[in-house]
Amino acid sequence: MRMPIHESGENYLETILRLQQQNGFVRAVDIAGALGYTKASISRAVRILKEQGYLRVERSGRLALTEAGKARAEGIYERHRCIARFLMRALDLDEETADSDACRIEHVLSEEAFARMRAYLEKNGG
Repeated sequence: MRMPIHESGENYLETILRLQQQNGFVRAVDIAGALGYTKASISRAVRILKEQGYLRVERSGRLALTEAGKARAEGIYERHRCIARFLMRALDLDEETADSDACRIEHVLSEEAFARMRAYLEKNGG
């Protein structure tokens, strides 16, 4: 059953997607290394995301996004990348600062503000 997902869940989904793209597979230890969280925190998050229908755990212990999980993670990641590009283009922030700020902003930004950022980028070659 899919329930509303919190910011931390979105961060996990985005991280799993990025690790999958980078390594071809994801294990809990990879998430722990990427986010700097404890094994207990990762186990709890994996259980919750699995219960919500976003993630499955394969027999090998590898984690795989479900179709719903992949769609959600891709949406979050696209939002992140768009916000980072906007911050670099419109505000002349360096890539590291823009990426760090985008990670926090992506969870609280309204759809209207996001749509305007995207329109700005389309209009200004971003």
